[in-house]
This record gives sequence, structure tokens and C-alpha cells, in this order.
Amino acid sequence: MTGSLRPVTLGPRDVVTEHRADGAILIRSVDTLNAYPRVITERLAEGARQVPDRVFLGQRTADGTWRTVTYAQALAQVESLGQALLDRGLSADRPVLILSENDIDHALLSLAGQHVGVPTAAISTAYSLISEDFGKLRHVFDILTPGMVFAANGQRYARAFKALDLTGAEVVVTDTPAAGHPATLLADLLAVAPTDAVAAAHARIQPDDVAKFLFTSGSTGVPKGVINTHRMICSNQQMILQMLGLVADEPPVLLDWLPWSHTFGGNHNLGIALYNLGSFYIDEGRPLPGAVERTVANLRDIAPTIYFNVPKGYEELLPRLRADDALRTHFFSRLRMLFYAGAGLSPMIWNAYRDLATQTCGARIYMTTSLGSTETAPFSLGAPWEAGGPGEIGIPAAGLDVKMVPAETKLELRVRGPNITPGYWRQPTLSKAAFDEEGFYKMGDALRFADPADPSRGFLFDGRIAEDFKLASGTWVSVGPLRARIVGHFAPFVRDCAITGHDRDDVGALLVPDLEMCRSLCVDLPGDAPVADVLCHHSVQAEFRGLLDSFAAHSTGSASRVVRALLLEDPPSLDTGEMTDKGSLNQRAILTRRAALVDDLYADAPPPHVITLSGVPAE
Repeated sequence: MTGSLRPVTLGPRDVVTEHRADGAILIRSVDTLNAYPRVITERLAEGARQVPDRVFLGQRTADGTWRTVTYAQALAQVESLGQALLDRGLSADRPVLILSENDIDHALLSLAGQHVGVPTAAISTAYSLISEDFGKLRHVFDILTPGMVFAANGQRYARAFKALDLTGAEVVVTDTPAAGHPATLLADLLAVAPTDAVAAAHARIQPDDVAKFLFTSGSTGVPKGVINTHRMICSNQQMILQMLGLVADEPPVLLDWLPWSHTFGGNHNLGIALYNLGSFYIDEGRPLPGAVERTVANLRDIAPTIYFNVPKGYEELLPRLRADDALRTHFFSRLRMLFYAGAGLSPMIWNAYRDLATQTCGARIYMTTSLGSTETAPFSLGAPWEAGGPGEIGIPAAGLDVKMVPAETKLELRVRGPNITPGYWRQPTLSKAAFDEEGFYKMGDALRFADPADPSRGFLFDGRIAEDFKLASGTWVSVGPLRARIVGHFAPFVRDCAITGHDRDDVGALLVPDLEMCRSLCVDLPGDAPVADVLCHHSVQAEFRGLLDSFAAHSTGSASRVVRALLLEDPPSLDTGEMTDKGSLNQRAILTRRAALVDDLYADAPPPHVITLSGVPAE
């Protein structure tokens, strides 16, 4: 590696292992988990005492200026909102449902609930704004039976309000109430004077009380209400601090877009800023063409000390950083960590950021990821070292017990610790099935040792257990790693894929194309040509056949050799469960819904839209 690593504080990497007679392996860090707060808002109160004028939350307003809230201001508003929630008799049985995006009011309302023991549930905006049938929204509403429903802009969520039976639930909006849906203004709640009841309610909270609900679709596509306790949230932040001590080297400054309806944004990232008395600036940008420009504009103002994003976000940002010296210099000026999650990062992007940092500031920036889930709050395994490339999951966080259980040809990951959920809200059957007889949560992920002879080298991700299948020959296909290889090899023309071949002779793939890049191959077609014309164009077909051939040339056997592929004209659907609201594909749902396309792949005389290896018969 060129250049030196910009200094960062990291935790110990030594682990203790135990091999059981049944083949299971137990692993834990040598680091002991230190004490942590009872409720996360204890850190907010500490900030109000120690650094009252430091910015806690910031958000760009419509006129381009930044609205900021200091620690002292945030605590005062949290206490007022907490009193308003207590006045309404809200509780875990009648929580607060938050429909709208990340904003300052959203953060304050969520923290107010945690401060006085009233759970909140932020749900994906896709359930309200993108869905056509509102099935997931109604399912979440029925599970929670909320006593309050919040949306920043009432009119924007009018369709969602109309889809719900709001009898007994108070609608609260920041502004613009929806026609036909009477609403209370959040300003009225903020105007409530806190009484001694706020302090008393805060003092009654027990660590294992519900702090919030977060919903995850899982493999079935049905939202599950993951109980997040105060112990989970607080212990997890202490785990992060002890492994990634750089979060406390200086007050962290974050600029972040990741939605708070998911644990990565709402628990991990926002929590890091609060737990370490840092500043969190809300980014309204997204990792999409036309939306990433808002992120770029915000990065011109805010130089983060830690930067979080998904791989697609890093891909979209990279050419902007390369093309703009001032933006690049500002971005790297005080950066200590680049963190990705949500999907695998390609080596090309990893190396590009390493090289760009070295060229810009003369030092490499610590780049890492972790493994976790909504049920683990989410941080579970991380790498307290500079990895040589993407994919290193690391070792267990302090206080976490890991059990690796043999599952066919793989090792299944199970975890137990203070950051693990007690179960799913009002879904006891699912809760029971999620844990083994020793109380370990079954994550459904497979891992493998980076070096079987040295467990301190940590783990590499080895796919999802439930996705793997056997070919007709009995050979196991490891879907997760194969999918990552396909997407990386077919870039930039493919966004994702579903792997086929269960009980078949060979592996196939349903490819989700990047239509913009595919159109770039069709120089003789008009820009508004139908999708079908683009994907069936001879240039596109030839490009993909060449990629399929070169992929096969580097494959080591039938389980890693894709013989046939098909480009999806119809993108994966949220409403049908083919895509989660985080943008990841549900392999099982896609193969079920598109069974006819799978049959096309394996037809004796494949139709024209099926791409096969050159010179390889399809039968």
C-alpha cells in the first residue's frame, strides 16, 4: 500500500475460541464491554451540560441556509415533546408511528419517546409514498395500534392517511395538514411546558423496556416489528466505541442520508453522533443520478470526520470527487473513517478511494464495514484493523458471543449479547423461531474464517443460508458470493441479479440491468426507445454474451459458472415483495413471481431474450 494511514484509535483484535464436539465453534473478543447508559438520552443531557452550544442536529432549509439545534436546545425540546406524549397516555401498546423522512423534528420526536418511555416506530417512506396497495403500511399499523401518527408534511402523506383507519390515532404534522384529516401541529406539542412527570417517567425506564420498533421485511417480504430495547441501543453504541475508538478521538461530525426507518441510519449513525457528543447533519441527497448532487452541495459545506454510505453511494460520489479539486480537498480534510454497509463493495471502488485519499491528503483513510442486522441494533462484528480490501467482516464486538454452527458446507452465524432483540412485537411464533435452544439469535448468514489457523484474522461473508441451493448434480451453489461476483463482473451494465438453478443442471441469472448504461450501447436507437428494444438490441446482447463468456472463463466449476442469463424488462417490485424498501432484492420472491422467465432460461429451445454462452447449447 502507498502512503501512511491517517491515525485512528482501534480496539484489540484478539479473540478466544472454543471448539465443541458437535462441530460448533464459539468465538468472543478478549475485550470486556464497559458500562453504558440506561437510556440514550442520558447522553443528550450530558451534552446539554458539557457542550450546551455545540450543534447536535443540522438540516438545510428550503432557502439554502442551515437550521441547527444545539444540545441545550434539543434537550429542552425533547422534554416538551415528552410531556406532550405523556399527556396523551401513549405507551408501547399505543406508540408513535412516524411516516416521514429524516428531519430535525423526526429526530426530536423519536428521542422524546425514548426519554419518557414511549416507543416510536419510523417506517420506510416507500410504504406510504411509493406503494400502490399500501399493504405493508396497513400491516405495520395493525401490528402497532399507534396512538399518534406523525408526518412532517401532511399533504404529502394524504394518500397514506386515507389508506389507514385512523380512529383513535392523533395525526401530528409539522405543516400543511392533509385535507380531510384533522391534525395537530408539532409546534403545539413543542409549546407544552414540561413538568416533574417527565423526570419521573424517565427515571422509571428499565433497560429492557421497549425504546423503539424497527421493521424489517426478511425473506418472506412480510414486515416484522423488531423490538429495540434501551439496553440494545446503549450497549451497541458502547460496543462501537470500544472497537472503533476513533469515534471519540474528537467530536464526530457526520453528514448522512441513510433513512432512520432502518437500523444503519437510525440506530448506528445517528447514535454515534449522540453517544459521542458530536454533530449530525441531515443530508437530503440520495445515491442516484439527479439526487446525489444535493449530497455534493452539502459536502461543500460540511467536512465529515466519519462518512457512512452504501456502495452505490460511493460509486455515485466517486466521479464528482475526481472532477472537483475543491470538493475532494474539503471532503478528505478531516476524514478519519469511510464506512460502507448494506451490500458488498467492489475492489475497484475500494482501491479508487484509497488512491484518491492518498493523492489528496497524503494518507490512506481507514475504510471498513461491519456485519449486523435490525435484530442486533445493528453492530455485531467489525474489523479493528486496516483491511487489505473489501469483504472483511472482522471479529465479534466486546460483550458479544458468536456461535458458528455447521450447515451443509458452510458455517452459520448465531449471536448472543446485550444488543440482541428479545423478539418481534406481537409475533410470538416468529420470535421463538428466531433463537436456538441456548438463546443465540440465528442471523441466517454464513461466514468463513479469513485464516482458519488464526481466528484473530476474523471472518469473511459467505452468503445467506436460506438462499443457497443444490444443482441437479448435488453441488451446492453459494448464492451471496456468486451474486457479488456477477454484479462486479457485469458492471456497469447490471445493478443486481437473482440466481437460478435449483435442481437444474447449471446456474442461470435474472439480471437487473442499468438501463442508462445499456442505452449507451445503442447508438442507433432514439433516447426514448422502449426498454424491450434496448435490451434486445444486438449491441446489448453482444456485450452481455461477451461478459457471460469471460465470466465463465474465470469460473472454477458448475456452481460458479453461469451458463444462461436474461435481462429483466420489468424492474423488481416493492409491492410484490421482490425488493425490500432498502433496495435489496428478495431472491425467493423474484424466482417465485417470475417462474415463467426461469422456465424460459432452461427451455430446450430458448427464446431470443435468453443469452447463453457462445457455442454452449442451452439444453
